[in-house]
Amino acid sequence: MTYLRDFDPANYLTDDETIAHYLALAAQEDDPDAFLQALGDVARARGIGEISKGTGLSRTNLYRVLAPGSNPSYHTLRRVMEALGVSISAVVKPKDHAPI
Repeated sequence: MTYLRDFDPANYLTDDETIAHYLALAAQEDDPDAFLQALGDVARARGIGEISKGTGLSRTNLYRVLAPGSNPSYHTLRRVMEALGVSISAVVKPKDHAPI
């Protein structure tokens, strides 16, 4: 029988550029839980204890805030992102080209 290990994205989030791309892709998803999951993965990659200290949230609250289905406030998300060393940018989407 073959055993496979569970895939954990946090194991591959080893540098700032990879983390930025990962979060940018998650932010493009229609599902808001995708972005929360991605933030949680980055927090685990960077060390949940350090992020907890940086946000002022307990580890338990940090896990709760980043859990799928949670609805964290904008202020809380900003605190988490600040502790992770990332920010969000807005860009103009290209307009769809109408068929000729």
